[in-house]
Amino acid sequence: MGYQSVFAASLFKDQTIIITGGGSGIGRCTAHELASLGANIVIVGRSQEKLDEVRDEIVADGGEVMTLTCDIRDEENVKSVIDKTLEKYGCIHGLVNNAGGQYRTPMNTISTKGFEAVVKNNLTGGFIFMREVYNRWMAEHGGSIVNMIADIWNGWPDFAHSGAARGGMLTLSESAACEWAAANVRVNCVAPGGIASSGFDTYAPEIRKKLYEYPERVPLQRYGTESEVSAAITYLLSPAAAYITGTCIRVDGGAPNSRQTWTLEKSEKNQPFDGFHRSVLPKVLSDRSS
Repeated sequence: MGYQSVFAASLFKDQTIIITGGGSGIGRCTAHELASLGANIVIVGRSQEKLDEVRDEIVADGGEVMTLTCDIRDEENVKSVIDKTLEKYGCIHGLVNNAGGQYRTPMNTISTKGFEAVVKNNLTGGFIFMREVYNRWMAEHGGSIVNMIADIWNGWPDFAHSGAARGGMLTLSESAACEWAAANVRVNCVAPGGIASSGFDTYAPEIRKKLYEYPERVPLQRYGTESEVSAAITYLLSPAAAYITGTCIRVDGGAPNSRQTWTLEKSEKNQPFDGFHRSVLPKVLSDRSS
């Protein structure tokens, strides 16, 4: 059994889509879904080993994929990815700016170097990819760009550097959506909340208790799945979203809508969608449930 997408099987036939941060987590899942829908996928990341693992999975499932290592903060690296993509496939229909990362720390302890590093990972690198894909292909041929941000609404304590960068990506996307509309280039964001992914297993032990407590503070009372985020990305890339640009789809279980004046009700009625046939519950969560 392959990926169980809710979208038509040939929706992206003969289209080429670049996914940064495609070696794990949401990027890996999205690569699988889009490949299952007929797209030529280019997954980009810093670890060739991780990219190779995802490539082997997609090929085994019958998909088409190319892997390219890249530091998204390096303009020449980014230009090389675009050159190699156009050389192999001759077109770029979509870009998913998924690469990024951060570390947990109080704002007063963030060094200037650390702040700049997180901004480069979560904003500058995405900007370079957007600009280069637009100038080198989409300005003439059109296309769709989806930028990943996060649940940044009302601030992000202990992640102020990442919140600032992703807030910048939101307004950057809104600006690009207006400037590039005449070229038929749509630019949107997806903002995941708490999503159960492999990254959970990299967290320090002291953070794990917070992981267990998180669902109780979400109206839908659970974590989201990678497939639920991938579905939002896929929709924004699809023809069905032809009149959508400059907006953001939240995939967060309603987390920002929780208020101190309202006591959330415990419930298991909202069931997750998980179409990714290769998904595995993070060990930290599976250990908790066992």
